[in-house]
Amino acid sequence: MVRPQNRWSREARRLLPALRAWRVAFHQEPELSNEEVLTREKLLHALDGLGVPTRTFGSYSNGVVGVIQSDRSGPVVALRADMDALPVVEETHAPFASRFEGRMHACGHDVHMACLLGAATLLKRNPGRLRGTVKLVFQPAEEEGGRGGALPLLERGAFESPRVDYVLGQHVASEVPLGAVGWKKGALMAAPDQFEIRVRGTPGHASTPHQGPDAVLVAAEIVTGLQALVSRVRNPVDPVVVTVGTIHGGTRHNVIPQEVVLTGTVRTVDPKTRSKAEAWIRRRVRMIAGSMGASALLRYRHGYPVLVNDPAATQSVVDALGRELGPTRLVELHHPGMGGEDFARYLERVPGTFLRLGVGSPSMTASLHSPTFFPDESALVLGAVTLVTGALGLQATGGA
Repeated sequence: MVRPQNRWSREARRLLPALRAWRVAFHQEPELSNEEVLTREKLLHALDGLGVPTRTFGSYSNGVVGVIQSDRSGPVVALRADMDALPVVEETHAPFASRFEGRMHACGHDVHMACLLGAATLLKRNPGRLRGTVKLVFQPAEEEGGRGGALPLLERGAFESPRVDYVLGQHVASEVPLGAVGWKKGALMAAPDQFEIRVRGTPGHASTPHQGPDAVLVAAEIVTGLQALVSRVRNPVDPVVVTVGTIHGGTRHNVIPQEVVLTGTVRTVDPKTRSKAEAWIRRRVRMIAGSMGASALLRYRHGYPVLVNDPAATQSVVDALGRELGPTRLVELHHPGMGGEDFARYLERVPGTFLRLGVGSPSMTASLHSPTFFPDESALVLGAVTLVTGALGLQATGGA
């Protein structure tokens, strides 16, 4: 059995006051996607205090990239943390709850930023352990869902000068026990696409529905029909989720509206299935609406790609974490999650891996995006250790 070294863990535990202070500062003043101006200033101030040179991107992106260089040559590893919050009313009753009404770090991005600053601190204090350059990528707009914040950074050369060889990221996860790290080779997260369906019928009085197609009834049939796609069209062993999230139509109980609007999401983990899903939905919507004498307009938008972890890079990170933490604190995940992440954009460019930072406990059962989501602060220490250990593991492999 491998005995954990705890080399970085002992040092990271001494950083807890600083990690806590950073997390509090971010959590109290959350900012939505593409609005992270104050968050950017806090990051720049913290990195300046650590002596880390930084790059910003003006009005094009609120992102920040810091660079920690080594005297020894080796691979360039990018470590990424997301910055944005959600339009959620906080209900944690934490002493440092959000001061911005209707906004909350309900997805743990405050934890991610604090962990990356902690990793930067550890690396700056131990320059002799680096075998190459580490880029600290603080990325905005992960929650935006379409173009996202990763793509603008890549387009502005965030992974160039010096060119990134590997990328590593992590996300808090309540399905992984507190103190553990989840990992998986291959597809880890789904491609989250979006759709809008506008159903057009005949407006009229609720007492005379026979005078034309009822857009509400047609919309209801479409909702049911879309679920049949999941159960009867795709392969049962191929994960697909089709969810209708909103239905809007009508102004009064006794009026049949002319239009009902549905919006929803389609989640897939197989690129071939993803390309087929839009055609399946278009055909089903057209057939249902047409059979009932109505019309329907479908708008379909592709979101982030499937997040696929590179097997070799993942193994390098897992091996390094096993030596640092011990194998009992590593949890192999056997099935992909159906959430989406624009970390997938980075993995399309360079090999790397995305980890699940465990925060699950009997007292922490709230899911991501919940108004009561509040990870334990001990995850801050583990998150900083995970990033440092993984980065050095990738450099050791790539520099061999």
